[in-house]
Amino acid sequence: MADGRSESGSVTTDVLVAGSGAAGFAAALTARTLGLDVLMVEKEPVFGGTTAYSAGVIWIPGNHHQFAGEAADRDRADALAYLAAHVGNRLHRPKAEAFVANSAQMLAEFERAGFVAYTGIPTWADYHPDEPGGSQGGRSLAPEEFDGDTLGSWFPKLRPPLETMTVLGGMMVGRTDLPHVFKMTENWRSAAHIAGMVANHARARMRHERGTRLVNGNALVARLAHHAFRLGTDLWLESPIDEVIVEDGRVTGAIVVRDGKRIRVTARRGVVLACGGFPASDDLTRKLYPHRAAGRSHRRLPPQGNSGDGLRIVDRVGGYLDDNVHHPAAWAPASLVPKPGGRLEPFPHFFERGKPGYIAVDRRGRRFVNEAKSYHVFIPALIEACRGDADVEGWIVCDHRAIRKFGLGALGPRPMRIAPYLKSGYVKRGATPAELARACGIDPAGLEATIREFNAHAVRGEDPAFERGTDAYQRFNGAVGHGPNPCIAPLDAGPYYAVRVIPAELGTFAGIATNEHAAVVDRTGKAIPGLYAVGNDAASVMGGTYPGAGITIGPAMTFGYIAARHIAGKV
Repeated sequence: MADGRSESGSVTTDVLVAGSGAAGFAAALTARTLGLDVLMVEKEPVFGGTTAYSAGVIWIPGNHHQFAGEAADRDRADALAYLAAHVGNRLHRPKAEAFVANSAQMLAEFERAGFVAYTGIPTWADYHPDEPGGSQGGRSLAPEEFDGDTLGSWFPKLRPPLETMTVLGGMMVGRTDLPHVFKMTENWRSAAHIAGMVANHARARMRHERGTRLVNGNALVARLAHHAFRLGTDLWLESPIDEVIVEDGRVTGAIVVRDGKRIRVTARRGVVLACGGFPASDDLTRKLYPHRAAGRSHRRLPPQGNSGDGLRIVDRVGGYLDDNVHHPAAWAPASLVPKPGGRLEPFPHFFERGKPGYIAVDRRGRRFVNEAKSYHVFIPALIEACRGDADVEGWIVCDHRAIRKFGLGALGPRPMRIAPYLKSGYVKRGATPAELARACGIDPAGLEATIREFNAHAVRGEDPAFERGTDAYQRFNGAVGHGPNPCIAPLDAGPYYAVRVIPAELGTFAGIATNEHAAVVDRTGKAIPGLYAVGNDAASVMGGTYPGAGITIGPAMTFGYIAARHIAGKV
């Protein structure tokens, strides 16, 4: 509610959206197509939110790329069963049903309108594909590339990807590029693909500070933004929402700070909070992340502006933080890459862990996890392995054959040079496992024993300790054509290499309590009229679990769509 501080000017719109990631743009585009005026406001000087850093993948059960007719209905029913089994008693059943019922429709409508462009990947299995209702592939979709020049003057205002996820001064590399990256010295088609990327990047750098071939979440949010602007949506940058206005028990607008002035924005139909959750809130993360509360290593991956503004706003009008989740955030291992000026920039480890020739160990040199499982599984296992230790840290270890073929963290495969990464200290090397262990501060005898034991079984493609490579998702993370197990090879081609990893989060799972319409609710479950929360601002429909690739952005866009339809009276 307004606190009596002076306001300078006023604006009226139908819908006010706070935040400019995929959730915010999905709400804005849906509202615009339903004939409503929309104003978007963004706290940062760039737009795109966490989505711009992400892979842009969406998890959409029963999507038209993979399923049709009765098959789509069966997949949606199976997906709901999968969520019920995986999330358990923390599943918000009405929200889960709303997501499953609306997600494929949202995607189909958005693709018909050109708002998004996705490619289905039949082999991209759910992260726990053998659980009841789990899928062997088809629910996760990857965004198609987009030309940043299409944004015109808005392109420099698009949040760039994480610096560590680009090469050659801002050239993006997408998931569909990776097979070519791994084969660029072995296959002429892959070499041509990479050469084309580099040539495109060189041309773009003559006109821009970074490449204009956008992939991953940058491509998704740029395409959404292009169409939002084309349809007349206004976006104010550097304009944080400060508080909402309540009149006669209903949220009727908000105070937005723009150019140092407090602007009263009247929202005739509703306010949608899509502020990105709270990963940059020191107070909330220390409260909800036990390893942070204990003062142990952690690195935030989402933008600095995602500091819990939505939670602060709803707390003043009766909303609350729903932290009844399995995990308060989506976890991932991250290494810290030295940069000029002494900066250490995070690199999230998504790809190499499940490839043949890699293992992950703790300071005792012991494996603690099935490396081919999801990044979200990796961090709780690491924290448990480090229980009682002074810090939470692990090492991803590989041999020379693996690092040349697949790379290690921010160091790409051949022909990238290893020497600069050794010089900076990012990558450690040893002629033997014991020498590598001493360079890392790992117990030498422990690492030697672990590699010896692992290799004894790896020659047969087996892993009795963790059963690596035994389901469809793990095999998807492996190396195509490598046998007998695509995830396993002995570490026996020295020298040996390692990079240190610590916990990081991709975004928060705990969040504002909402209902199946994305409306903010109070502690009695009653909706606060006129106020909605979507994306990472809202408590995750996944209940703090990570069932498959795209379970953040898929629901974010779906509930943005649902919120706008509810605002427009279409639900």
